[in-house]
Amino acid sequence: MSEMKLVPNEKISVENILKDLESYRPKRRGWTWRESSKGEKLGPFTFNDCSKPLKNSVPLPSARYFDNIDPQPMPVITTEVASGRFEDDIRRMRMAAWHGADHIMVIRTAGQSHFDGLIEGTPQGIGGVPITRKQVRAQRKALDLIEEEVGRPINYHSYVSGVAGPEVAVMFAEEGINGAHQDPQYNVLYRNINMIRSFVDACESKKIMTWADIAQIDGAHNANATAREAWKVMPELMVQHALNSIFSAKVGMKKSNICLSTVPPTAPPAPCMYLDLPYAVALREIFNEYRMRAQMNTKYMDSSTREATVTHVLNLLTSKLTSADIQSTITPDEGRNVPWHINNIEACDTAKQALVGMDGLMEMIELKQDGVLRDRVREIKERSVLFLEEMQEVGGFFHAVEKGFFVDSGNYPERNGDGIARQIEGGVGAGTVYERDEDYMAPVTAHFGYNNLAQYGSAAVENPSSLIGGCTFEDPDKIIYIDELDETDNVNVRMEETKELRNSSLVKPEVEWMGDGIVLLTMFIPAPKRVAEFAGIEIAKKLNLEDPEVISREIMQEAEGTRIEIKGRVGFTIDINTLVIPPEPEILSDADIREAIEAEPMKIVCGTVGEDEHSVGLREVIDIKHGGIEKYGIEVHYLGTSVPVEKLVDAAIELNADAILASTIISHDDIHYKNMKRIHELAIEKGIRDKVMILAGGTQVTPETAVLNGVDAGFGRGSKGVNVATFLVKKRQEMKEGK
Repeated sequence: MSEMKLVPNEKISVENILKDLESYRPKRRGWTWRESSKGEKLGPFTFNDCSKPLKNSVPLPSARYFDNIDPQPMPVITTEVASGRFEDDIRRMRMAAWHGADHIMVIRTAGQSHFDGLIEGTPQGIGGVPITRKQVRAQRKALDLIEEEVGRPINYHSYVSGVAGPEVAVMFAEEGINGAHQDPQYNVLYRNINMIRSFVDACESKKIMTWADIAQIDGAHNANATAREAWKVMPELMVQHALNSIFSAKVGMKKSNICLSTVPPTAPPAPCMYLDLPYAVALREIFNEYRMRAQMNTKYMDSSTREATVTHVLNLLTSKLTSADIQSTITPDEGRNVPWHINNIEACDTAKQALVGMDGLMEMIELKQDGVLRDRVREIKERSVLFLEEMQEVGGFFHAVEKGFFVDSGNYPERNGDGIARQIEGGVGAGTVYERDEDYMAPVTAHFGYNNLAQYGSAAVENPSSLIGGCTFEDPDKIIYIDELDETDNVNVRMEETKELRNSSLVKPEVEWMGDGIVLLTMFIPAPKRVAEFAGIEIAKKLNLEDPEVISREIMQEAEGTRIEIKGRVGFTIDINTLVIPPEPEILSDADIREAIEAEPMKIVCGTVGEDEHSVGLREVIDIKHGGIEKYGIEVHYLGTSVPVEKLVDAAIELNADAILASTIISHDDIHYKNMKRIHELAIEKGIRDKVMILAGGTQVTPETAVLNGVDAGFGRGSKGVNVATFLVKKRQEMKEGK
């Protein structure tokens, strides 16, 4: 079988990913950190805190002003993918990787924590993806190809939690998972899984993860989303981090693979930097042997993309000031449950843009070593130590949970009696942990605890699976691969439903799944919020959108109006083969244009012609302030507005200009085209038409019609200075060559 390879300008074939999946083996295992490229020179700049650039990527939009460079920040960048259809998530993973993500985190369905075994088949999820071997293997296979395409290892991640944690950990080790959440406290506090069962399972799970070199992220950040007043529960967060970190280290996990999931406890309009920065500093100082995974706090996130982005950037500033090894990205989807492709990508770009923009910041500033910051850091540490001491006094973590110590809204030692209380003998899986028999034997790799192998010699103790010729970790052919169990709810059925879109020239808009047909409308309605919502839905219906739904609303002023975002579905498809698409105009680089003008200076005359008093459009094309042609060194003679066409041509003769630029907005009776034709005719009459370029532009100008009326080029709505400058340089070269 020939090795698959992605081609950048071709879609990824999910069909090929699924083919021969039963025999696919991951190309590597273990977590990978980015390689530093301190001092790397990209374009005109030298970067201090960046990692190796990608082989293939999509630069930030503003990169066109800087030689299209795409510097990559030092932290690993996370994106969370969980539409419920893993075959469509594969496509999103590729997009995210091109925008700099190298930590793809797949969220499990909420109910999966309570499954008592590893689920197989591919049932479609709601609010997450059921983590099955087929889904994991397909996505790891896709990521193996994607990481070759972008030129950087991509870490694949999911959750080792719930009562099937050890089974999931085994499957993850077998299938090349690189990172996972594992924290028994999460099971206890947030899933009500029995404490004893959770911690015993964690011993086995962590041992397996250690063998597979899987990076572990803890679950302490969930307290920030659960506590009524998260800015008060910092001490118990520190204790949760400490318990899972030392537990993992004692099991044998290397500290460089133990990552604290740090989440700022507040967001604006709270004074978040004042509250959150001391907490971040305290974490870094106490847990300086471990890694930091910085994540946004989703508790306060609503549906506004602007609000989420601002909070994200503030969190990124905290990351920069205190360090982050992994930088998570959260989108407004968390607030409105609309997991869209574009929001994943924009969140990755937000992290990249902010972190690259702050490159070298810490070489210029430092955090104060005295004053309120240090006072608050010390206070957080002291409260955390006191919390831990009290936990020990009451008998340890289990008894502290029974007494409701955790996720209380009080600032320790204050307590408000609203902590999450669980019973040591209660919860899911209670009574399911049994003491091993004396002759218990487990001849498998990465097993926690006593397994009675000493009788077979030291070689068996060192390598237990040698007794059976290797377990599934050493011999993947022993893995039993189960494909599909449900005849109607599986990936093959879903793929068949979208087969026409995958294998033809038909397209539909999408935000989540292939062919979902969903579009977004943004509108301002001059009415109160409740009225605006229903008016917006009615507008969407009249636009023939199916199933319209308001997903975001923001009051501009309670009486004057509301901004509404509505998602709806279109029922039609577009055949791209029937589209009439003119060739995209070539745009020269700024450097090439400047080089051409420096080698041979250029002079132009311009003005708004006829009785037209509009000037803004022309000024944006010529003025250096707006990126106009002046910035390339072109000598511009602006004659003003309402310039007679005769004056424009006479000025070109008097100044020996290379070109005439005529701006014309008014279009009644086709006066704009008549003026173009007249300029052309006058240039012929005065004997300069073969020596001067004539360009015309305006919002009502169609380029093709402009040329039919005698000018060399027409520029319509949206034209920029670079478009005009490119044409001038290329056209002058053509005229010199006699074309």
